[in-house]
Formats: sequence, C-alpha cells, structure tokens
Amino acid sequence: MFVAPARPLFAALLLAASAAIVQAQTPTPPTRPAGNRRATVAMDSARIAQLYVSNKVEDLPRPADFSSQTAAKRATDSIYTARSAGVMEFRKVTYKSRVDGREVPAYLFAPLTKRGAKGHAAMVWVHGGVHSDWGTAMFPFVREAVQRGYVVITPDYRGSTGHGAEHYLAIDYGGKEIDDAVSAVDYLKTLPYVDMDRLGMMGWSHGGFITAHSLFRDDNPFKAGAAIVPVTNLVFRLSYKGPGYQRDYAAEPGIGGLPFEKREEYIKRSPVFQAQNLKVPILVHVATNDEDVNFVEDQQMVYTLRALKPDLAETKIYENPAPWGSSVGHAFSRRVDPVTLERVDSPAQIDSWNRTWTFFEWNLRPYEDRSKPLPPVRTR
Repeated sequence: MFVAPARPLFAALLLAASAAIVQAQTPTPPTRPAGNRRATVAMDSARIAQLYVSNKVEDLPRPADFSSQTAAKRATDSIYTARSAGVMEFRKVTYKSRVDGREVPAYLFAPLTKRGAKGHAAMVWVHGGVHSDWGTAMFPFVREAVQRGYVVITPDYRGSTGHGAEHYLAIDYGGKEIDDAVSAVDYLKTLPYVDMDRLGMMGWSHGGFITAHSLFRDDNPFKAGAAIVPVTNLVFRLSYKGPGYQRDYAAEPGIGGLPFEKREEYIKRSPVFQAQNLKVPILVHVATNDEDVNFVEDQQMVYTLRALKPDLAETKIYENPAPWGSSVGHAFSRRVDPVTLERVDSPAQIDSWNRTWTFFEWNLRPYEDRSKPLPPVRTR
C-alpha cells in the first residue's frame, strides 16, 4: 500500500528534480583560458566618480564669476595702453571669423612711424592656455617685434577669457578656434602698410597648437611660423593628463566624447597627424622639463617633422632650461618680470629668441621697406 511521504521531504525532492531539469536545459557558457578569466570585483564608487567623464555640454566646467575675467581684461588693456605710449601703436580691434562670422577681439601693435604701401611684414601671435587671453607678460617680446619692423595682431579666439560668458563657452578645442586665429589676416588686409606676401604666425603652448594646425592647412596664407612648446596630440594628451583634464574639453559640442568614442575627430584635431601637409618653414622649440606639454608629447611633433619635413622644419630640444613658474620648463622662453614687464633672461631664453628672430628675418624680411623701389642691381 502506497504511503505519501511527509510534506517537507516531498517538497525537497520536487525542488531538487526541478533544479536538475533547469540545469540540463541551460547551455553551458564557453570557457575562457585561465589567463583571460575576468575576475568579479567589487565596484569602488569613489574611483568611479574619479574616472567619470561626461559627454554632455551642460557638464562642462565654467567659472563662478565671469565679471572677474572682464575686470582683469580691462586691467590688461590699461597696462598696454600706458606701456605702449611713445613706444608703439596699440589698438583694440575686432574682426569676423571666416567660419561663422563670430566677432573676434584682438590687439594690434604697429610701429609709430609707418612705411608706405606694403612696407611692413606682419605676424599673427596666438596666446596659449585655451581658456586664457593675451596677457601683459608678452609685452617685451611684442615691443621687440615692432622695433624690428613687424605689425603684430593677437586674437582672443573663441574660448578666451575676458570677453563674457558666451565667448568663453563657445570654446572649440582644435576646431573653429583655428579659423578665428587665421581670420586675423583679413583684418591685416585692411592696413595698406602691411605686405600680405610677408605674413608669419607664432604661438606658445595652445597657441603653438593653433599655429601648427594653421601651417599644416593647404590654404594657409603664411610664409613661415613658429610653434613653441606646442600641444601636438590630443589622443595622447587626454590619456596622459587623465579625467581631470578630459572633463574640461571632452564634452564640447564639436567633440562630444573621449578619444575612444570619437577617434576620427581627435585625429583631425591633433596637428601631429597633419604634419605631412607642411609646405612652408616652421620653427619648433621644446623643453625636456616641460610640466604642461610634457616632453613625451612634444617628442612626437619634433621627431615627425624631422622625419617627414627635414627641409622645412627647424627644431631644437632644450635640455632642462632654467624654469619659470609652476610648469617648470614650459615657459622657459617667456621669463618676464610681472612688475617691470622686462625680460628675465636665461641662456635658453636668449638662444631661443635669437633663433626665432633670425628665422623670421630670413623668411619675412621685416627690415625691407617694400613701399620703395628696390635699389638698382649693380652689374659689370
């Protein structure tokens, strides 16, 4: 006679049978070699927050107070006005960017006594710092340029400080900011004493990045350019500097992600990958103790130019030059007393500027007054 098992025992047998059926019907996942087995780890929320980089425009960092930037810019204007008096012409100007018509503010510096039509060579000088502006520390070098016969224009391209929130937040790292800088040439065209056949470009750090980009374009209007301690490779730079740096730029509207997400965009925005297009002379100076654009980044540009464009590229690596500021060698050739605004020369600074002036004199001939007829050629 059949006797039903006790209820707990019956339930246990039923559960075991069900589990066996499910296991038999479930496919076995493929096994991985022991060396590739992915370990299960507990997620560290603090590290997640440290590594997180948004791709949303609204998450881009912004200063708490734009008015302080505007006030600082007014102070810079005043200093240049006072220091330029009797030394060189100083003007605040604006022009429109070729790419979208944006109003770009700039400073113009020129000799007090102008030559005639096409009498002066001219240069576009580009500030560094991405979110920065043309500051007073460049005063002694601008003065030297003007004394040598150059007209100099210094654009505060989109993203620059001192011109309000809208201009600041329009930043386009490696994009439209380049068009803003190149468009300064259109303002120079309005000056009859500027010779448009003798145009140069120069920049430091991020300004060197913009200069290199400009010179590597097929349609650039420049006869020569200098990129000093330039940013060169955004694919490498964002990786090397890490999430803190990435958060400042990866979410820009023109980018919208990290290098692994926007590979082609970052390649396009990195001048080292366009170096093969160079058709005019370029001078590049870098420092081994640079703590902003680290030497491992600038090596890429120097060695690429030496390999691909040895006849057009003049490069020099300065070994541990005398430091200046928190970035150590990054400002090795911009050592200027913040009070007197005079050069604080070191051997490397003297050498770099001597080479720079010689480079531009050879290519732009600023000492020539082409408003006058050339002297007759003497022949036997």
